Order: sequence, then C-alpha cells, then structure tokens
Amino acid sequence: MKSLLILALTLGSSVAVAVEAKNTKPTPVTIALNWKAEPEFGGFYEASIGGIYAKHGIDAKVQEGGSGTPTVQMLANGKVDFAIVSADEVVISQDRNPKNKVIALFAVYQTAPYIIMTHAERGFKNLRDVYLSEGTLSVQAGLPYHQYLLQKFGKPKVQVVPYLGGVSNFLNDKKFSQQGFITIEPLAAQKGGAKVQSFLISDEGFNPYVVVLAAREETLKKNPELVKNVVEATRQGWQGYLKDPTKTNEHMAKLNKSLDLATFNEGAQIQKPLIEAKGQELGKMSIERWETLIKQLKELKQIKSSPNAQDLFRP
Repeated sequence: MKSLLILALTLGSSVAVAVEAKNTKPTPVTIALNWKAEPEFGGFYEASIGGIYAKHGIDAKVQEGGSGTPTVQMLANGKVDFAIVSADEVVISQDRNPKNKVIALFAVYQTAPYIIMTHAERGFKNLRDVYLSEGTLSVQAGLPYHQYLLQKFGKPKVQVVPYLGGVSNFLNDKKFSQQGFITIEPLAAQKGGAKVQSFLISDEGFNPYVVVLAAREETLKKNPELVKNVVEATRQGWQGYLKDPTKTNEHMAKLNKSLDLATFNEGAQIQKPLIEAKGQELGKMSIERWETLIKQLKELKQIKSSPNAQDLFRP
C-alpha cells in the first residue's frame, strides 16, 4: 500500500511538471548580428532552425545586420536582448558607458579571423612587408587592429585608403591589398581568378575574441536562468554546425544571396580551426586574454580607463 502511494505521488508530480512545462511559453529574445548571414554565424542559425533554442524555452529571433550595424550600442541602450560584438568593442563600451555594461558570454572565434589579403604574386612574407611596401591598402582606419599594426610597424609606405567592401578593386589591381574575414573575401577573390595570400592579424599579436555573444549586465542580474539557457543552446548550436553545417548553410544561402552555397560550405571548413581550441569547451574565454586586450587598447589610446577584466565576461 505504501509503495502504491509513493508511485501515485511520483506520477502526480511528473504529470504536474509536464503540464507546467507544456503551458510555459518560450521567452522571446532577439540576437542581433553585426553582419549578414554567413558561416561565422552558423551556430546561431543552427540553434534557431534546429529547434535548440526552443528546447531551452527560448523563442529566438536571429536578426541580420549589415555594414556599420552598431550592435554594441544597440545592446548597451537596451534595443536588443543579445548581440554579436567583438571583444575590443566590449572593452571600449565599458570604458565609455560604464553604467550600461555589456558583458561577453560566448566567444565563437578563439583565433581572430581578421586578415589582410594580398596578391600572391607580390611575394610578401608577412604583414610588415605589406605595410612597408608600395601599393594600396584598403582598410578601415579606425579599426583597433590597424592602429596596432601602425604602432608596431611605424609609418606605412603603402597608401592606406578607406575600405569600401567587396573585392572588385582587388581583382583589378595587383598592387591592391585589403582587409577581410578569412572565410569570405579570399574565396570571393579566388573565384574571380586571383591568386590570394592571406595574413592573419592574430599572428602579429593582436588577437581579440571575435563573434562574441553578449548581453547587458542588467539582463544577467534580472534573468540569469535565461542567459544560461541562451548560452547553452548557442553552444549546442555550434556543436551541431561544426559537425554538419549542410542544412544550416542551405538556410543561410537563401537569406544571403550574395554568396553561393559552395562558398558557405568552404567557409564553414576554413573557420573550424579558428573556433575549436584543443582541450577547451566551445565559447569559453580566459581572463589572461582579456587582460592582454585591455593593455593593448590602453596603449593604443582606444580607452581612457582600465576596466577590470573580470567585469568584461563570464567564464
């Protein structure tokens, strides 16, 4: 009789939990991207279209960005719930807007995918050769990594011009070099018939976390369970995308018709070594990397204060 009573109580409890879960509406959140649908966002789309966010009680809207989308400002001002930013943007944001702190939660790229792309025929050995040789370099002058390289190499011999996007100028001029993402611009230039040589900025010592999922400190304090679920679902999304990106690439190719499916598939493979760090869980960050970045940005006069590294991210 006692066993039957325990069984009845257990079943009743299970049914109550199931009913409560069924009646709980998913929490709507917006994840703002800082660019269009491309392989660097594959895990977020995987978690969305694969139902992973939904399984964690989240109704996630992955919102495409574009050129100049100010995701860090949008986040700091409460316009979106979560956003994709870079680690240097987090540091600069906390320096300039300490009352509305932006906190890094999950870093997709352990090695920054920023590159300078050159023509292989020029025979450059490193980025110093690019900066101290004749020709043209198309880059956003205000980028911290460009300022870092100027500080490291000194006054450039190359003519620096504004970055306008695309690869048409690169294809038309053998002495033209430009900034880019290792997953996109080199592939586009190769398809245009160019022989490309790419240099990772990280090889010169500037290696911030890139494609970083972030939220406001206020959100972490008010709804820590939501933040935990978003991060875990995002991690699972990236695990799935890295294992097999096929379906998600097909989905993103429909959203971003400027890239063909082959480029999505090639880009997904190129980026894997920059995302997966041996012996480390996807998305994890270290305090040492943040401390190095703070020091570099301070030396570059990108920030006035020295934010506490522990306040910038959640391990």
